[in-house]
Amino acid sequence: MDSCIYENGKIFTSDSDQLYGEAMLVEDGLVRKVGTREEVEEMAPAGCARVDLGGRRVIPGFVDAHMHPVMLADFSRQISALPPKIHSIEELVQAIRQKREEQGPDGWIQGWGYDEGKFAEKRSITRWDLDRGCSDAPVSIIRTCGHIRCVNSRALELAGIDRNTPDPDGGEIERDENGEPTGVLKENARNLVTPFMPVPEREEKVENLAELGRLLTSQGIVAVTDMGNLDSGDNYPLYREAAEKGFLQEVGVYYMWDFFMDDPDFCIPRERFDRGQQIFVSGLKLIGDGSVSGRTAWMAEPYLGTDSCGISVCSDRQMETAIQFCKENHCQLSMHAMGTRAIARVVDRAAREEKWNDGPEPYVRVEHITDPAKDSVRKAAEKGIGFVTQPIFMYAEIESYLNNLGQEWMKRCYPVRDLLDSGVKLCFSTDAPATSWAVPSDPFPNIKGAVTRRAWDGTDCGQDQAVDVETAIILYTKESADMVGFDRLGQLREGYKADFLVLDRDILEIPAEEIDQVQVDQTYIGGRCVYSRNTRRK
Repeated sequence: MDSCIYENGKIFTSDSDQLYGEAMLVEDGLVRKVGTREEVEEMAPAGCARVDLGGRRVIPGFVDAHMHPVMLADFSRQISALPPKIHSIEELVQAIRQKREEQGPDGWIQGWGYDEGKFAEKRSITRWDLDRGCSDAPVSIIRTCGHIRCVNSRALELAGIDRNTPDPDGGEIERDENGEPTGVLKENARNLVTPFMPVPEREEKVENLAELGRLLTSQGIVAVTDMGNLDSGDNYPLYREAAEKGFLQEVGVYYMWDFFMDDPDFCIPRERFDRGQQIFVSGLKLIGDGSVSGRTAWMAEPYLGTDSCGISVCSDRQMETAIQFCKENHCQLSMHAMGTRAIARVVDRAAREEKWNDGPEPYVRVEHITDPAKDSVRKAAEKGIGFVTQPIFMYAEIESYLNNLGQEWMKRCYPVRDLLDSGVKLCFSTDAPATSWAVPSDPFPNIKGAVTRRAWDGTDCGQDQAVDVETAIILYTKESADMVGFDRLGQLREGYKADFLVLDRDILEIPAEEIDQVQVDQTYIGGRCVYSRNTRRK
């Protein structure tokens, strides 16, 4: 039996029955005991290995319950339109021009992460801006939220989009005062150009994933979810192949129903639902509305200075067929819903059903939860509907929230404290890469945003909705694992997987303003050290 005692540490377990310990016994990749040194010694076999933690803080490995790893991995090869690389539209134009010089004519130039609130010009990009960077090859830059794409004139021409092109259902082709498309394609309209865009070779996508896995390991992330693509590709096999190349994270995969609902041959093999595997399928994903920063989240009141309440993206048919599929396959349904109306729509519909899946995870989970009505919160708590939210959104995108909602409305958003007090099943995640942060998967700025309820620039985001750091870690470990249904993950307790982190400083004792400076010294998966920094902060 492979046994090891981890001693002389400050262990936070995320286990509500025993939150703290000073030593831990791990056997064959599982936690056997957490407690005092004496309690652990009593259970340890003679001659087992020992690791001196040196008084450092230990926490369970992070579980990111909502992200898009394949997209994040692919984006690593594209232009990043975010600080610290890009601070203005002019810098983005220059980056496009440089990319055009590097790759020559005809090939698509792609980028991600633009946020008009972070540009020095304080406005959105347009086709004419992108044309200045490159006019003889198509250009596409995805907004940070992932729900809006800006393309240049050449890309519009390839897709056949002009002033006479009608808006697709659940989407908008933005137009100027003369009726000409500006190049900004919102929600479902962003998909009008995807059939004309290059698809990375399979081998490249797998290599990108394997490389991303190494970054995630260094950030202490031991499990992730893939919340769907912007195309009809099947990511499940990609993760299986990436795992053969060293991708270590457990993965719960969701299929974006938009791309499969009309395919009569679509099915998910039963063996993919087995949560005992490193890679498994969790269920389906729907998009109910847009984003606050793009003014497309479907709110109950108009955005500041407008008469627009956002966009409802999902049709009744999409929702009903998705529910039917999930019921027949006993799998989970996830729906993106930021605005009050979008949240109410999915919660009201889900509340009419009884739990249809077999595991402990919620049968329905709702993503983002920016501004929920009290009635939606009550129903979710009563029916066990899960809420998945991202503190990093307001932390990183405060400029857009203030501009689109105003200060008072902004402070009411993401009411984490109220949700917990109401008994809603809640967890944290990043939605990487769909957020305005240079390293969007980094857990520590996310935790800082939840604990301080202040944005990166110090703006007060509603102090009454802050949580303590212990609660934030639990929402990022135990509750995230439970939300997806990961097997014996997210806690350091007997019988659970020994997936844990050793931190370079004590996240429970340092000032909250320094949480984003925390780094991972070591990451353990299954009791094996899979990442170690060369230098450690004392």
